[in-house]
Amino acid sequence: MDWMKQASISAQKSDAVFFYVFGLSVAFLLFITVLMIYFVIRYSRKRHPKAEQIEGHMGLEVLWTVIPLLLFLSIFYYGWTNYEYMRQAPRDAMEVKVTARQWAWSFQYPNGKQSKVLYAPLNKPMKLEVRTLDVIHGFFVPAFRLKIDAVPTHANTTWFQATRLGSYDIECTVICGVDHSLMLSKVIVVPEAAFKAWYFGGEDAPAPQPVAAPPQPVAPALHPAVALMTAKGCLACHSVDGKPMVGPTFKGLFGKREAVLVAGAARTVTVDDAYLRQAIQAPMKSVVRGYPPSMPVTPLAAKELDEIVGYLKTLK
Repeated sequence: MDWMKQASISAQKSDAVFFYVFGLSVAFLLFITVLMIYFVIRYSRKRHPKAEQIEGHMGLEVLWTVIPLLLFLSIFYYGWTNYEYMRQAPRDAMEVKVTARQWAWSFQYPNGKQSKVLYAPLNKPMKLEVRTLDVIHGFFVPAFRLKIDAVPTHANTTWFQATRLGSYDIECTVICGVDHSLMLSKVIVVPEAAFKAWYFGGEDAPAPQPVAAPPQPVAPALHPAVALMTAKGCLACHSVDGKPMVGPTFKGLFGKREAVLVAGAARTVTVDDAYLRQAIQAPMKSVVRGYPPSMPVTPLAAKELDEIVGYLKTLK
């Protein structure tokens, strides 16, 4: 399970604070329990049938005030220094813009590349600038012990340095709408050479794959286009059954008269073959009114585009 792994420096530091506090708690639990049992036996009614007036003891009172105070201050210092460490990214950290929206994550790299999952090089720091296009979301990577909120009109920053190869879950920790449970993604940590080959390889460079990771299961689909749209992230924002989501539903879309915004001007268009191809390849050119202009460009081969457009025409 991801939460049991330590896959980053932040996970190691966070776990160290946790086990320090946990160890102190267990020690005090045992100490107080043993002391309580001792007092119950030592000062039972059988041994002391007549109650005695016990005077205060200055030394003991000072001791049980000063020791807990020092321990609580040590917990504060330990936690605060680790918090400060995670707030200050190294100067050579690559800055990635993380965008949250109902109900998906997207990642933009300094060279303009975008992805639906977060690719990270092994043992190299990455700084995250987390934003949201709608409501509050919570960016959480259990294996990294990394948690930061995505707040409207404000960017929060954090950073991590992955120490283990593999694929790790990204979750949203804030109940952000009806499909909150589907707001999932991955951090894929790969060797630095593999990351550079993808990062500097242009639009046609294949995405790096997790090392020694099991193949991702593909949900069964009645049409190959469904599996393709799932893999490309289309169905994170669009439905094929009329269900309302972030973007317009694909059901009944072909042939429909749709109100759109083109360069800020309102127009009404007919959704035909040409419009579908333009909407997929250049989504910001015309945005359906009432929906956020947040669809990223999804690279598709000509055969893949034909497959998806052909399938959308059948959704009546």
